[in-house]
Amino acid sequence: MEIQQDDEDMAPIWDDMDRCFGQLFMVGFEGTEVTPQIRQLIEEQYIGCILLTAKNLQSAEQTTQLVLNLQKIAHDAGHPVPLAIALDQENGGVNSLFDEIYIRQFPSAMGLAATGDEKLARDTSKATAQELASLGVNWILGPVLDVLTNVRNQGLGVRTFGDDPQEVSKFAVNSMRGYKEAGVITCGKHFPSYGNLEFLGSPQDVPTITDSLEQLSLSALVPFRAAISEGLDAMMVGGCAMSSSTMNVMHACLSKQVVDELLREDLKFDGVVVSECLEMEALTHNIGVGGGTVMAVQAGCDIILLCRSFHVQQEAINGLKIGVEGGDISRARIRKSLRRVLEIKSRCTSWERALNPPGVDYLSTLQPSHTSLSTKAYRTSITVVRDRNHLLPLSSLIEPDEELLLLSPLVKPLPASAAYSVASEYQVPSPEPTHWERTSSVMSGENVFRELGRSLARQRSGRVLHTSYTANGVRPVHEKLIDRASAIIVITADANRNLYQSGFTKHVSMICNMQSSVSGEKREKPLIVVAVSSPYDFALDPKIGTYVCTYDFTETALQALVKVLYGELSPSGALPGTISQSQRLHQSRQHWLVENWNEERDSLGLDALVKAVRDETPPSQRSELASVSSTTFLLHNDAVDEAHFVVRNSSTQALYGFCSTYFFKPIGVGVIGCVIVDPTRRKLSIGHSLHNRAIRTLLQRPGIRRFQLGSRLPGIYLGIPSGTTIERKRLRQWFANMGWNTALSRPVSSMVIRNLPTWNPPEGLGKSLERDVSFDLVFGWEYADHVLDHIKTNTRQGIGEIYRMALTDPVGCGIIRAKRPDDGAILGTVVVYKGDSNLAEFMPGLKETNEVAGGISSPVISPSVGEYSTLLQGLILLGIRQIKKQGANSVVLDCVFHLTPHTLSFTNIRPLLPGHILVTPRRPAPRLRDLTPAELGDLLQTCALLTKTLERVYAATACNVAFQDGEAAGQTVGVVHAHVIPRRRGDFGGQGDRVYELLEEGQGGEGMGMGGKEGERGRIDDEGRRDRSLREMSEEAEMLAREVERDLRGEV
Repeated sequence: MEIQQDDEDMAPIWDDMDRCFGQLFMVGFEGTEVTPQIRQLIEEQYIGCILLTAKNLQSAEQTTQLVLNLQKIAHDAGHPVPLAIALDQENGGVNSLFDEIYIRQFPSAMGLAATGDEKLARDTSKATAQELASLGVNWILGPVLDVLTNVRNQGLGVRTFGDDPQEVSKFAVNSMRGYKEAGVITCGKHFPSYGNLEFLGSPQDVPTITDSLEQLSLSALVPFRAAISEGLDAMMVGGCAMSSSTMNVMHACLSKQVVDELLREDLKFDGVVVSECLEMEALTHNIGVGGGTVMAVQAGCDIILLCRSFHVQQEAINGLKIGVEGGDISRARIRKSLRRVLEIKSRCTSWERALNPPGVDYLSTLQPSHTSLSTKAYRTSITVVRDRNHLLPLSSLIEPDEELLLLSPLVKPLPASAAYSVASEYQVPSPEPTHWERTSSVMSGENVFRELGRSLARQRSGRVLHTSYTANGVRPVHEKLIDRASAIIVITADANRNLYQSGFTKHVSMICNMQSSVSGEKREKPLIVVAVSSPYDFALDPKIGTYVCTYDFTETALQALVKVLYGELSPSGALPGTISQSQRLHQSRQHWLVENWNEERDSLGLDALVKAVRDETPPSQRSELASVSSTTFLLHNDAVDEAHFVVRNSSTQALYGFCSTYFFKPIGVGVIGCVIVDPTRRKLSIGHSLHNRAIRTLLQRPGIRRFQLGSRLPGIYLGIPSGTTIERKRLRQWFANMGWNTALSRPVSSMVIRNLPTWNPPEGLGKSLERDVSFDLVFGWEYADHVLDHIKTNTRQGIGEIYRMALTDPVGCGIIRAKRPDDGAILGTVVVYKGDSNLAEFMPGLKETNEVAGGISSPVISPSVGEYSTLLQGLILLGIRQIKKQGANSVVLDCVFHLTPHTLSFTNIRPLLPGHILVTPRRPAPRLRDLTPAELGDLLQTCALLTKTLERVYAATACNVAFQDGEAAGQTVGVVHAHVIPRRRGDFGGQGDRVYELLEEGQGGEGMGMGGKEGERGRIDDEGRRDRSLREMSEEAEMLAREVERDLRGEV
């Protein structure tokens, strides 16, 4: 009877189920004008809710007209109620609409929380909603109610109000009140919380909530409960999975347990429930949109969100119809959702309001007050977390004639920034639109912080140097600029998720700490770190002495930052939530007493420690410490300064941790050879204490140029231990957190050939000896001059020491030389050594064979050699033969990079301009079809590895491969083009090593800007600048080609 009464209460027009279905969908579309598809959905499927995104919106005027056109279509199609027009306008970095004239920018949610002013949050939200309402928008998808219970690795970041449930509740409720006061529908998100998701990696893997319902109720659900009690209109339920002892759900928005039971019954929510977009890849792959729509409605969702695809939207509508016709969903259930939708529409819109939006005329009247509100909000949000050495303001730190250096990462510009428009400048017609999209993103990424540099230069009337940095880490150009500047500002943007930024900043901090005056007195160079997104980047790292947070990098935020840096504005922001409580982020860190290694005292303890770590290794996995003893770590080499450290129990003499360091004086390389911690005492900061002591010691070495993890000599840990994939990832993360750039690391190991007496080289390998080169085997120091002179071309750590050790042990070691017959010039060398040689003591892999074995180490090929791989093969083949002749059963090749053997077939790698590289097969072939299947396969493998190397190792973008016949390329061989798009004009490979030379017309006509000197006038000649860039690109292309070639050859 109740259902019949409900039916009687509703207008007859709702007897048409198609009209009912239409009100239960919110759809998006592509384009800035009404498309035939969205018109069809409104006119024929009676769609009642529209989602607008940044792709639909260009300006306030265009938005007003687009919304009005949509409403007119609905009105003319006989819709009894207007469309609900929704969009995201969270401020900070998440805005669907940006118009620098009419729409004001306000801080992100976390930025507002940093102000500590709940009323300010209410006022800014009201202002945002007023602006949208004047354009005809009647539904704002906010506020964000998530509690950031896991502050690390979260995509939400500053979109939330913080990590304290009570504080999030207060600010979120006040934001909701501001929206409601402006007359728009509110929609909380993302139930039951995106604040602590586990991301599994693949797009088809669903982010998962692992908290139990009890844990959620105590923390994450607190703001949702508060907003519901204050009259929240709608709730968006996420598409994440839930996995705990009390609940296992594949997609929350499809679960009756989440929507009907948890949200409706437990939290007493009776408003409109909106599903997550059902077009997400994980859901379409696991369930399908049609089935997903039925499941969402069955779970209790009232509106199904479908963001983009017209085809998918049709599939969802048909799925709902089939579900009702088949009896899976009752008509009463449809009408129950319809009533909720009509109820919220009645509160926020009518045909009179929908067809007569106030428009930009009304916005003009709001502009003065909203501009003032925006300025106030940003100025009170800027937070100086620490200024331990009183570096602020900058005006009291450096003189006008001194240089300030700004180092910024490449980031995608926010919609509310001028750099965002740069992308469109590069959107030219192309058969590869994704190619141009990536290019423009990189180029516009350069512009994000350019205006900040200009503002810094204008403010101080002095010179500001500005360059970017990437995952390539600190480059020589950065070191030169740091040495040149009097103070440095480093920008980070979500460094906890972009670990290269953390490593780069720590490296720069280390360089600044190493600075000294002309007289040699240590003088730390001023360093200011500015986090322009998440404040968690360095909030708890006291080594960063001056740390400032802006919470977003819109121009308004960066303008306020400049005023704070120069002392024109006193910062009043404070870190929100419980961020200052270190126990929420880190376990309590102990500082252990680290002592110098004493061989007599600690040898037995180290042997026991090594055994404990070795015994922990699973039987199926090799331990790097196999056959290692305490003496293996001790080189006793005059060319190497050793310093080893221990954490020990002074009562029992047991070692809890050990760290070895080596400084190779001839090449200036400082090495951490190992950090070993007792398995039963890990996660107690023992490794952290040892690492810090090691770094401090290496920093004090005179002439140190660079640092390295892992050592070729002794060859115990060649780098980060490989172990299992999970273990290697954990160790890489640990070292990254310690400041190491692990992005460029490559697996290195030792290779073993067993059953040597019966071993024969692969067919054709012996041909590497059939060339115009002579080989000989020499022993002893009398050959040292020529051999050591040859290996000077190689600066890899340990090479020189290995050769010297081999030359001083003629009984156990020899050196195979490849020489040019006509003049005797050495073209290549390799060390061979016996199992009982002095060198073998430092190569545990040799002992691990447990049989008579010999080793091959450190091949060095002259850079002038054209056929690198052929000569390398010849040296190694002769080395194997020599070891075999000595009666060994196995041979070990140390320090081999993991690269495919196919790369040895293609060695001619040449650069072209702009940013092309040619790879040619060794055997001339005018056409690709003249290559044998094996040769073509090698060509494909080499090309694939080339693009992978360029993208992962050299941070290049948009690598494309094209095959051309020799005739088309003007060559007599088949060629492959690997096209590398520069990150900016004049910067091959995107190394981020250009100093901006920008001149500006200042007051009085004097140029005062980044790279400009006081009194300079005029503009840079674009043509001349382009010519210089091409020349620079040519040189850089040559250098990069040589580097890539070495990688592809797989130097050992």
